[in-house]
Amino acid sequence: MNIKILTPEYVVFEGEVDSVLLPGKNGEFHIMQNHAGIVSSLMGGKVKLYAKSINEAYAKYFTKENEKDSVFSYPIKSGVVEFNHNKGIILCE
Repeated sequence: MNIKILTPEYVVFEGEVDSVLLPGKNGEFHIMQNHAGIVSSLMGGKVKLYAKSINEAYAKYFTKENEKDSVFSYPIKSGVVEFNHNKGIILCE
């Protein structure tokens, strides 16, 4: 599935991931392949991408969560996610 993470200043990430874990208002939620369409607001926390690797151009924005698993995190203050047809856009600050 394709995920794009955008801030007002720059593109944080754009590419293929296995899944993404997001900090929602009612707790974290996980979006996986073929997830139903969703629009949701996000709270402060970490956006966690589950991917085999991240393009070097975007790697500077992420922290690798665990050496054996391919989990990369990006801290946000707030935001919105829209996901449909295996494509997601996360607008955050």
